[in-house]
Amino acid sequence: MSSDYRPLEEYQEYPPERMLARAQTLADDLQRRRSVRDFSDRAVAPALIQHCLRAAVSAPSGANRQPWHFVGVTDPAIKHRIRLAAEEEERAFYQHRAPPEWLQALEPLGTDASKPFLDIAPVLIAVFYQRYGVDASGKRFKNYYASESVGLACGMLIAALHHAGLATLTHTPSPMKFLREILGRPRNEAPYLLIVTGYPAAGCQVPDIRRKPLDEVISWDPAAPQDKPD
Repeated sequence: MSSDYRPLEEYQEYPPERMLARAQTLADDLQRRRSVRDFSDRAVAPALIQHCLRAAVSAPSGANRQPWHFVGVTDPAIKHRIRLAAEEEERAFYQHRAPPEWLQALEPLGTDASKPFLDIAPVLIAVFYQRYGVDASGKRFKNYYASESVGLACGMLIAALHHAGLATLTHTPSPMKFLREILGRPRNEAPYLLIVTGYPAAGCQVPDIRRKPLDEVISWDPAAPQDKPD
């Protein structure tokens, strides 16, 4: 066997009944997750965010390139710069770029160009994906499935933040190049997502939405479609 391999030591199996209980507990917990737009300014312990980021960077990635970078933002001045830039893009989106169908789909959520949560929430996490890597000598190298890999890491981060007891919101002003400029990231990194996290404000309300039933979004062993005769 190649010297690049070693015995699997991290995997842990449980008795079947405990496996089922763990799966159900996690699913029940994640079913309670909701996107929150009304945050408290209550501080979050930095160690809590750090552990959630540890969970995120354990995600699988194409060829193990790990093509991500996470920037935590707690400084009020930087958060305000991000809010101003994001709202500028959002105004252009709502007034000029968004097609009527998109605006109609957003209407039940009550969203608009105003994003006060970017000032109020204690922590913003800007996620970047590396379009290509750069080694110590400055030479470029290719990353594989970078967008998909970063998407997996973001999902694990959101799950970790929720599991820890924090509320989250995924925010995607488009375009987001202002994030790279404000946060001083290199040219090989592109903004991917802005995750807002903290505690919900007292009396926080969320849209009364429903998730699709499982039988609508999950299939088991579907039969291959039969070719229809001409």
